[in-house]
Amino acid sequence: MITHSNLHYTIIKGIIDNGFAPSVEVLSKTLNAKKAEIVKELYALQEYHGVILHPNKPSVWVIHPFSLAPTNFYVESEKGEWWGNCAWCSLGIAALVQGEVKITTTIGAKTKQIEINIRNGEIQEKEYYIHFPVPMKNAWDNVMYTCSTMLVFENEAQIDEWTTRHHIPKGDIQPLENIWNFSKKWYGNHLNPEWTKWTMDEAKQLFKEFGLKNNIWKLDDSKERF
Repeated sequence: MITHSNLHYTIIKGIIDNGFAPSVEVLSKTLNAKKAEIVKELYALQEYHGVILHPNKPSVWVIHPFSLAPTNFYVESEKGEWWGNCAWCSLGIAALVQGEVKITTTIGAKTKQIEINIRNGEIQEKEYYIHFPVPMKNAWDNVMYTCSTMLVFENEAQIDEWTTRHHIPKGDIQPLENIWNFSKKWYGNHLNPEWTKWTMDEAKQLFKEFGLKNNIWKLDDSKERF
């Protein structure tokens, strides 16, 4: 029987092992199911916000924290190389693959390239910040845009200049190290065959646990999952 959990697990594991998402054909063989059933369940998983498929075919485009298309966040370890959707997702990849990890990105998605290294479970470059301009309650209104705006900066003044220049609202600013610690818990269950998405109440509790108190992190009361 195909479930959101085992389908999600199979895709995530395939990406970690191979650097790309398994095709419908591979999923069919791995999960011992007909291709039509795989396609149906991929779209169901997308409705659950567990995957984002290409607009015109049942092929994985994004499965958080991984992007299967090039982004501004390149994540490397001895286990492989991947793209992260955003700063938060890139730290999530590091949490999943563990070990020594290097994230290459640019400040504000512009020209200054930096590296973020994780060794022995610790961020080495603690001086950076992540800007979160989109309220979390609206994150899935256009999740690709939401992810594209979660970027790394060197200081708040830089964020002020960036938001003014690009007419993007100023949101919450978090130290890189705090989001690393948060990411380890947020994405820690993503390689679990019994994975489920966080409920709204669970997400609220996690936000509270890591001091994410800005209005950006407020969620509505809902029985849906985040």
